[in-house]
Amino acid sequence: MPPAPYICIPGVPNFRDIGGHPLSAQPTKQVRRNTVFRSGRPTLVLDRGVKKLKMLAISHMFDLRSRQELTSARYDPAGMLWAGTERVGVPVFRPEEYCEGADGLVGRFERFGTSVEGPLESLTQILLSATHPQNPSRPYARILQHLSSPSFSSTSSPSSSPPPLPTRRQDRTAVICALVLSLCGVSDDLVAHEYSLTDVELACHYKSLADKVQGHPAFAGTREDAEALVLSRKEIMLCFLKKLRQKHGSIEKCVINLGLLEADGIARLRRNMIVDAAKNHSIVAAWDTLDLE
Repeated sequence: MPPAPYICIPGVPNFRDIGGHPLSAQPTKQVRRNTVFRSGRPTLVLDRGVKKLKMLAISHMFDLRSRQELTSARYDPAGMLWAGTERVGVPVFRPEEYCEGADGLVGRFERFGTSVEGPLESLTQILLSATHPQNPSRPYARILQHLSSPSFSSTSSPSSSPPPLPTRRQDRTAVICALVLSLCGVSDDLVAHEYSLTDVELACHYKSLADKVQGHPAFAGTREDAEALVLSRKEIMLCFLKKLRQKHGSIEKCVINLGLLEADGIARLRRNMIVDAAKNHSIVAAWDTLDLE
């Protein structure tokens, strides 16, 4: 396994680089580091965190949240931007599709219990919503097109920003990250491992998340059930990728069939995102020697 990709950004939990994973068919190649980042609750970033974010030279922050989330959180987009960074609002769910996290979890528990079928249905619905013809935001297409742009360079660092709170458990960021890594040639096992890393970084939040599920008036499960529902289990992503291949034949065909990229776009994305492992160093490696207080 590659080293843990967590980057300490004060005030922002679960901030990590999805790069550094080796390609299954080319072990001397890796997914480019310092390019695609994912995180939780970016609106709580502290001043010291902003200093570090600026050092990452993030050019685009893709915000996958729905209109209802931004309204309920009294979110001020300007508060998360600085010179050189563009916020791109690309909601995965249309207003009529959005469902509060606890409601969705309880509904899936009623039908599937704690089996992988519940979260598997959730991941599938996320992909369908993100690629629906009536979704004008085209969130995943916009992100993949950005990464496959002919003008892309290693200094362009798009950051895919997930839901603001880990309570949502909707995995919108997880789906697009899985597509990017799979297109690059990372094994399903490593893609699923990357998905499960959220459980490590957000372990301190899971008691409160399980409390919310257990406190839902319609929830009829046990405490153990509630805790299982908020985890990003590795087998969930493995089943999701298997389902996509069964339906489309490959992840590449899935991306093409859903209108996210054409074959030439996939080739460009690979040229942009795949590098020699020996030269693929993390920018944060030198941070320990810097005074960022």
